[in-house]
Parts: sequence; structure tokens; C-alpha cells
Amino acid sequence: MSDFTPLRSVLYMPSSNERALEKAKSIPCDALILDLEDAVAPDAKEAAREAACAAVGSGEYGRRTVTIRVNALGTQWHDADLEAAAKAGPAAIVVPKVNSAAEVQQLVAAMERAGAPAHTKLWAMIETPVAILDVLAIARASERLTAFVIGTNDLVKELYAEHVPGRAPILPSLHTALLAARAAGIAIVDGVYNDVKDLDGFLAECRQGREMGFDGKTLIHPGQVAGANEAFAPSAEAVEDARGLIAAWQDGQGAGVVTYRGRMVENLHVESAQRTLSIHEAVQALEG
Repeated sequence: MSDFTPLRSVLYMPSSNERALEKAKSIPCDALILDLEDAVAPDAKEAAREAACAAVGSGEYGRRTVTIRVNALGTQWHDADLEAAAKAGPAAIVVPKVNSAAEVQQLVAAMERAGAPAHTKLWAMIETPVAILDVLAIARASERLTAFVIGTNDLVKELYAEHVPGRAPILPSLHTALLAARAAGIAIVDGVYNDVKDLDGFLAECRQGREMGFDGKTLIHPGQVAGANEAFAPSAEAVEDARGLIAAWQDGQGAGVVTYRGRMVENLHVESAQRTLSIHEAVQALEG
């Protein structure tokens, strides 16, 4: 887990907004998605593309994972977006509405033709019914695909569902995507929370996402960063518990049954504790 990259807070920033790109340099998010898609008007697409690529090349975003979201396959901007982003070499290229393993392979081939460096990965947005139904094949389609980003707004729209507290209408879809991501060994980031003024609702959804197993949450406002960072990082109590459990395991090896704070400890508990410490250490390094 030494190369673990925290993705607790993944903030969308419109690449057409110069002030937003400047402000992003000081926002304590784990990752940025410099957006060329939904947040950018058609007549601003080309300027946004140039600005996003310049931002990636600037080296002024510190340890943040900086990605570019291109316009979707089939749109008039996609090919130019993907080629420019590949040449700029961000940490990842985020592609909306990826619907099949074949599309993943098509995207990876296009990235390679455009000369994308090895460190530039593909993040696939999962936001349609057909993607959910084919999600394991998508997750396994290429080693260059290293993360799923869930597009909950589009998923709700495509299902003719409703946005409700607790997200019951889309929980089966979220679980299915999580299963596929974990089976394939890739990261998975939860969808956005739309009401930026509803902090309690946002924090509740962060807790839900963390409990389900997401690595973090996509965000639409800098004011959501602190809440996501806290929700998706191990608490001080969890870190202490993990260290104690690992120590008890090491001390008790060979003694048959090992217990810690009244709980029986097995290897799977130790692996979970080690993951908790890996996340904690990666967060400490990022915030250091």
C-alpha cells in the first residue's frame, strides 16, 4: 500500500474560469478535476482546454492529484480534448459516460497514440444503466484504468429516479460499481452532493459513502472539502485501534487464539488494520 494515493476529496473546477484555477492551488483537496465538460459553455471549450493543459504543466498544484475531464466520446470536442490532455500529461484523464470495455480500450489506444506518458491514467465515469450492468468488464478492460468516478446525477436521471436522502433508488447501482472496483483492484469515488448549502445532508452522504467503502467523494464547491477530508480519513481512534490490533497480533503469533480489546483477531482484521494505517500515513504525507 506504499503507493496509496488519497482521493478523499476530488473537486471539480471549471477550466474556463481563470480565478477558479488560481484558487485551486490553495484548496486542501486531495485531487482536482479540471473540467472541460459540464461546467464549460460550448463557446469556451477551446480556451478551457488550453487553460487546463497549461495548469497541468505549471507544477503549481503541489501534491494534489491533478486530472482533466474531457468531453464524452462522440461529442465534437472529444478527440481534440483527449489529444491535448494526453500531451499535457495529468495524473489522469477523466472520461464521462464510459459504457463498455470496448470504449475503455478505444480510449486507452487514443491516449497512447497521442503520446500520453505512463503516469497518465484513465478514470472512467460510471453514470448510465448500461455501464452499471457491464461494470466489471469495464473495470478489468485495461491496466491504465485506475479509478471509477460515479456520476450520480446522470444515473438518477437515466433511471427516472429521484434524489432522496439516503439514496435508496441508486444504492443497488452504487454497490454494483463498488463490487466491480474492488474485484478489479481500482479506486472508486462517490458522486457529488448538489446542495452546497446543506452541510448536514452533505456530511451524512459522506458518512454513507465511507461506510459503503468508497475512497472519497467528488465535490462541486471548495466548502465541501474539509468535510470530505475528515469523513474519508481514519479517525484518531481508528488509527490507535489499528496500531493496537497489529501489535497484539504480532505479540500473540504462535499462541493460538489472539484477542484485542475482547475481540478475536484473525488475519483479515490485520489486513484491514494495515489498510487503515496506510491511508493514515498517506494522508499525513499529503498534508505534511
